[in-house]
Amino acid sequence: MSQQPFSSAALRGAVDLSALSSRPGAPTAAAGQQPGGAPAGAPAGGVPGRSGALVQVSDDTFESVVNASLTTPVVLVLWTPQLPESLTHLRDLAERARTMGGRFQVAGVDVAGSPGILQALTPVLQQVFGQVSSLPVVMGLLSGQPMPFYLGVQPMEQVDQLLEKFLEAAVQNAVTGRVEVGEDDGTGEQGDEADGQDEGAAELPPQHQEAYDAIDRGDWAAAITAYEQALAQDSSDELARLGLGQVRLLERTSGMDLAAVRQAAADRPDDVQAQMDAADVDLVGGHVEDGFGRLVETVRRTAGEDRDRARTHLLGLFEVVGAQDPRVAKARQALMSALY
Repeated sequence: MSQQPFSSAALRGAVDLSALSSRPGAPTAAAGQQPGGAPAGAPAGGVPGRSGALVQVSDDTFESVVNASLTTPVVLVLWTPQLPESLTHLRDLAERARTMGGRFQVAGVDVAGSPGILQALTPVLQQVFGQVSSLPVVMGLLSGQPMPFYLGVQPMEQVDQLLEKFLEAAVQNAVTGRVEVGEDDGTGEQGDEADGQDEGAAELPPQHQEAYDAIDRGDWAAAITAYEQALAQDSSDELARLGLGQVRLLERTSGMDLAAVRQAAADRPDDVQAQMDAADVDLVGGHVEDGFGRLVETVRRTAGEDRDRARTHLLGLFEVVGAQDPRVAKARQALMSALY
């Protein structure tokens, strides 16, 4: 499944998210502030108390992002440390916010640690994209309304055009606040953002934090060990199970020449190892259904030990995506049909 770029239709028919910021204790508009405008005399906008081009938010602090979008354009990025390219794209967008003078603020959401945000956004994402097949998910927020942009990493030349359209829409709606940005690398990791954490964000379990830190270093073995320890302590830890599968996938693909892998799979359709490698590359690139379908067809064409290898590898990839994902359920049915 290909990545899905921005369409101008994404700027129409947005869904109101104001209910997300109406929970008890959620911040409200200050005196003199109207939806679609900046507070009188305020030189800058963005998430209250959170300066910089990039802020990281969680379920507990998402209402502050929704409220910030009443006065300042916000670009929301759903990412995961299991896909380093999604973090790189997040930082690229933050760099654009800095070089454009803080005309918008980037809000990063680690999807593994923020299930509430993902659940809230799922209806509008499904309406625009169908199934979310890759990360990052990038969308705008204006006046509390989400505007889905695209799935997966997109060329920054196209993203720049998208941002110009987004900011034009912001001006038309009088959402023209700016954020204060420094001369950093655009990641917002300075001052209050130095630790990359929200004060209100829930602390990760120690093994999960160890795994995340190892992933940031590219130390797959240490991340695998941390997730295995988490599962040893709690066999029902589904996030650890998913993380373990994803890191093992990253470890397998880290040294691969992606073009060579795909060419080998095309040249040798009956080579089980070539198909397994290509399926791994498919998943890393966000092409989940392609990877599943490739191995289902391999199971269908093979027999004996080769068939068992392909089947076992496919079952392992199901663990990477998660048993609750509808693509897994669909692929399981296809696998049963191929086997019997």
